[in-house]
Amino acid sequence: MDGAMAAEALARTVIAKLRAAGHQAYLVGGCVRDLLLETRPQDFDIATDARPDRIMGLFPNSGRVGASFGVVLVRDLFAQVEVATFRTDHDYDDGRHPSAVHFESDPRQDVERRDFTINGLLMDPDTGEVLDYVDGRADLERRVVRAIGDAGLRFREDHLRLLRAVRFAARLGFTIEPATLGAIRGNHALIQTVAAERVRDELVRILTEGGARRGFELLEASGLLGDILPEVAAMKGVAQPPQYHPEGDVWTHTLLLLEKMEKPTVRLALGALLHDVGKPPTFRVAERIRFDGHVEEGVRLAHGILTRLRFSRDEMEQVEALVANHMRFKDVDRMKESTLKRFLRMPDFAEHLELHRLDSLSASGRLENYQLAKRKLEEFPEERLRPDPLVTGTDLIGAGYEPGPLFSKMLAAVEDAQLEGRVHTPGEALEMVREMFPKEKPTV
Repeated sequence: MDGAMAAEALARTVIAKLRAAGHQAYLVGGCVRDLLLETRPQDFDIATDARPDRIMGLFPNSGRVGASFGVVLVRDLFAQVEVATFRTDHDYDDGRHPSAVHFESDPRQDVERRDFTINGLLMDPDTGEVLDYVDGRADLERRVVRAIGDAGLRFREDHLRLLRAVRFAARLGFTIEPATLGAIRGNHALIQTVAAERVRDELVRILTEGGARRGFELLEASGLLGDILPEVAAMKGVAQPPQYHPEGDVWTHTLLLLEKMEKPTVRLALGALLHDVGKPPTFRVAERIRFDGHVEEGVRLAHGILTRLRFSRDEMEQVEALVANHMRFKDVDRMKESTLKRFLRMPDFAEHLELHRLDSLSASGRLENYQLAKRKLEEFPEERLRPDPLVTGTDLIGAGYEPGPLFSKMLAAVEDAQLEGRVHTPGEALEMVREMFPKEKPTV
């Protein structure tokens, strides 16, 4: 049984037990939305009139995840589900959490404090009956993201909802209802009060859950992009040489990459978004449009963005490597064999290769360098890309060389020759070192 099936089975069991104990209990939120859209939910949430202590009494293997908000996590060996008591919220002082909640017995009151109509549906899992107090089913059919009640109030209560609206519209292929979009535009600056980690997580979902291009178009149209990624917003209107980029400006080019991604990793998606982030500040017109130093500037800007949004060290290193190396593919057919092998053996090279493919398809459309790099990667077995070293520092000391900065040049020269097939044995390698780096004769 996979995780989603286990979660659904547990949710049904929990609802049945709550009802047997005399309580109301329903599936709620995103799982209902996905079931009605005939897509498979990954998580299952439950809403009930049972109070938290009662829930924990019925399910001893549970724990509170939001003690003051009435949310209990019920677990079994295979899955977990959140069970929340019907409630109304009061005074969102911090733009994220209510300062107080009041437990309710009426599911309508619980629904009316939620974010969007498509997430405000309740379902009986046994009969499929849906309780719809906010016209959410009609909005699902209309493919619309609409705030429940006063849209401006919903966003002022919880500022992260600004990004969630964009994420749902992008992933589901929905539009944002005009009054809701207007409220986002009127309140977009509030996103700057949200913790960087929460903004990061929503951006990652927009980039990787599907509809990334649509998501970033909505971020730009709503004003949110300039608040959270001003370096990306700066791409709009930055012209490129038409002979290399017939598709248009840097923003259009980047959107095309996002559109062409298929189930990208987080690092690849960020690489696609940021690979040309250095172009706006390096734009100049000489004999033609130029972006001298845009790769180095892009690495610097990417580092700042990823640091600001609290990405992990591993993610930062790979995304910066993707930005730093994305232009090197144009030289694949001219690289020395040693340089090419070092290029092909970079960590997670498949992501570099895929970024280049997306970059090429979003510009000239030519894939010769992609195909050459892919063919060379297939031609070289692992032992030719990463051969055991023929010579070490210890060997150089044994040959009479004094340890020092020159050692790195000696070892690099030997590895070049080994990768290019000019030396094959330790003896040949040491002989080459003696020829290239003769030892100084002692003075008398």
